[in-house]
Amino acid sequence: MKYYEVKFTFSTAEPTIINNVRDVVAALAGEAGFESFQETEQGLTGYIQQDAFDEQLLRDQLGMLPFDGVSVSFSTDEAEYRDWNEQWEEQGFSPIAISSGIVIHDGRHRPEDIAEGTTLIEINARMAFGTGTHETTRLMANAISTLPLQGKTVLDCGTGTGILAIVALKCGADRAVGYDIDEWSGENAKLNARKNGVDQKLKVLLGDAKVLDGVDEKFNIVTANINRNILLNDMEAMRSKMAPGGTLLLSGFYTDDTPLLQERAEGLGLSLTDQWQQDGWACLMMKGDK
Repeated sequence: MKYYEVKFTFSTAEPTIINNVRDVVAALAGEAGFESFQETEQGLTGYIQQDAFDEQLLRDQLGMLPFDGVSVSFSTDEAEYRDWNEQWEEQGFSPIAISSGIVIHDGRHRPEDIAEGTTLIEINARMAFGTGTHETTRLMANAISTLPLQGKTVLDCGTGTGILAIVALKCGADRAVGYDIDEWSGENAKLNARKNGVDQKLKVLLGDAKVLDGVDEKFNIVTANINRNILLNDMEAMRSKMAPGGTLLLSGFYTDDTPLLQERAEGLGLSLTDQWQQDGWACLMMKGDK
């Protein structure tokens, strides 16, 4: 998948507020589809899939910058096509403990002194999102583990590494279907399913929410850790695949966006039953009618 590298430059930003400017620019650009950022001396560099880049939308977002005397300019170049996770893959990551008794590791840095009853999840991230290092992944993994999963079916939207489907399966779910628009992610999810011994229970589809048109099954649990705009756009399709009384778990957005997501969900006949937050990120649990 090809990306643009967009370099944001801040003018006349006081040193005392430049970090705040970076945070706000990242949030605004995130609403325009940007996936990741790196700090620079002049400002910020962001990365976005070429098919998702809308220059006018980005300018409109930056027009909402709430700082007097600060302006932001940007330049766009095609990002070098390479495995951005190469260094990550070589170095791996330290084991990550989820409060619900789940520990995520990379296979090379296995945790020591495992408490009895701990669920171990091995994730090999190759150009796919979802290792447990991000707050939203941890929030979702913990939320999944609070559900009665025995015999349940799961739909994981934007599956990435497959981590959420794998957590559900290792915690008792009967089977899962995941889909992702990125072919790399789909193959990575299959690899991780094999590493965790649940490959016979996980089916991975390639595409966006339109692939659900070809899925006849209804699911007890639907998970989606995606950015706000995609959630708003695809939530109706997700809702259509929920079994009566099913659960929808959402993350990938800031706590300030919770009312917007909740309003959309309620319009589709869902009600908020629980919510969590960590470092400004939110996770919502919604229930459908029986």
